[in-house]
Amino acid sequence: MKKKNVINLIKYYIERNDGAFRDEAYAIAVDFNRNNDSELGDYIMALLSDKNTFVPQVLNGKLDYLRKIECPPTTLPLPECIKDELMGIVNAVSYGAGVNKFLFQGAPGTGKTESAKQLARILNRQLFVVDFDLLVDSKMGQTSKNIAELFAEINNVPYPEQIIILFDELDSIALDRTSVRDLREMGRATSAVLKGLDNLSSRIVLLATTNLYESFDKALIRRFDKVIDFARYTDKDLREIAETILEDLLQQFRFKGRNVRLFRKIIALMDPLPYPGELKNLIKTAIAFSNPHEDFDYLARLFKQVKPGFAGDYKELKMMGFSVRDIEILTKVSKSQVSRELLGVTQ
Repeated sequence: MKKKNVINLIKYYIERNDGAFRDEAYAIAVDFNRNNDSELGDYIMALLSDKNTFVPQVLNGKLDYLRKIECPPTTLPLPECIKDELMGIVNAVSYGAGVNKFLFQGAPGTGKTESAKQLARILNRQLFVVDFDLLVDSKMGQTSKNIAELFAEINNVPYPEQIIILFDELDSIALDRTSVRDLREMGRATSAVLKGLDNLSSRIVLLATTNLYESFDKALIRRFDKVIDFARYTDKDLREIAETILEDLLQQFRFKGRNVRLFRKIIALMDPLPYPGELKNLIKTAIAFSNPHEDFDYLARLFKQVKPGFAGDYKELKMMGFSVRDIEILTKVSKSQVSRELLGVTQ
């Protein structure tokens, strides 16, 4: 440890610059470890990494551009290839090697935001999202100034090892291809984001999501340590995910009956299959709106959502691959009547 380290510690303490104070303390700990005094270095690290139960109170009310979001213990199923990359992020953060900026790209409903919440749960960190409504300003040049203030706030946040920062839909400030009017202003905003990412503390874990990856400036993409593509679902993945979503939801609605075979037939009618976010909404709505006194009413409702305005007869349902029992569930007409009408049609 050098004299300048002591001076910096005193300076940052007087300025109440907690982020810089902790960075300096980390640098001192690293220096002790390099000089074969690992016991003292590890002790300092342990003090700095101590999980403080008062962190939420420390952060609340002190942040201008960040707001905490809850991470409930519900997950959106993901294919193995994406799960593997998310675990790679967990490993990278655990190593503490400065690999800390990650971009999630893909269409809406692919699980980008939910994955950010899942990472926060796995890493036992609080998740703070950037409030773009406060960031974007119609006054010329103000948005870029706000972005600079945002990154200063991020770099100086207390206990950075206990939080994750989320830029949900980064394209909201990094580009705006739909508005030529503010092209120069958005250019300044993008430059401010680039500068902020360049100067981001290595102890801050930053996640960003976008639906407009192809429109991003290459310079912006290069600022991220890893880009994860969420649009990698096969039909098999989506079918399996649909069943997982159904099973999870039926655990909440215990009075509902299970008929996975019929469920698969209904899901197979969708071409193309929607991404998990939309799948979950479809299935959840069908179950939530169903008659609590009818075990399979949710399947009839799901069919109506998948085939809105369907006006076909029993024969058409039969041609779709539905059995007489299936048709009974979907139409709420008895099997005997369905059978009679089918026979009448075929005679």
